[in-house]
Amino acid sequence: MKVSFHGQSVVQVQTKTHNILIDPFITGNGTCDLEVDDVKPDVILLTHGHNDHVGDTIDIAQKNNSLVVAPNELAVYLESRGLHTHPMHIGGAHQFEFGKVKLTPAFHGSMFVDEDGNKIYGGMPAGILLFVEGKTIYHAGDTALFSDLKLIGDMNEIDLAFLPIGDNFTMGPDDALIAAEWVKAKTVVPIHYNTFPLIEQDGDAFASKVKPGKGIALNPGEGIEL
Repeated sequence: MKVSFHGQSVVQVQTKTHNILIDPFITGNGTCDLEVDDVKPDVILLTHGHNDHVGDTIDIAQKNNSLVVAPNELAVYLESRGLHTHPMHIGGAHQFEFGKVKLTPAFHGSMFVDEDGNKIYGGMPAGILLFVEGKTIYHAGDTALFSDLKLIGDMNEIDLAFLPIGDNFTMGPDDALIAAEWVKAKTVVPIHYNTFPLIEQDGDAFASKVKPGKGIALNPGEGIEL
């Protein structure tokens, strides 16, 4: 299985049988190495309803008949746009053909503006625990530091965690280092930084301080074999 990072919070998980894409913000994302027409995911997982996370979901899912797994209110809206969706909510888990998904809390917001200028409420924001091919991947979504991150680490043996470090809209590097200690992942990758000036951070500096486990700052397009 290969897990790759593609700028902002875009993560792709290629298993033996499925291509899974998380938070596909491609168009307008200057740090992303992907092209919308080139990605062909079987599944799209969404953490919350902000434009820099929902991104190109509608276009990609329509072209590829992708299953979209998202927090309930966001899934309901996307279904109204003709997408094949599976709604979930915080604390809930579901076993899919491609693996098991559980939504965790995230302290953030969830509203995006569609192409017609409508403001769409996306429900509660979430993190994602993805259990696939014997591995556990945690994508924290956009979140502040909060104490239940320790509970998430205590309840799960996490192989790979993606944690936001951009500050201003999410936790910054110092808080993310505490989150890394609590989550106890074997490998931690920083996300949600350097996409625009307000969230510029030094990913390598963050990664060098991660403990326990190890930190790796991936450039867009780089990946990890699990």
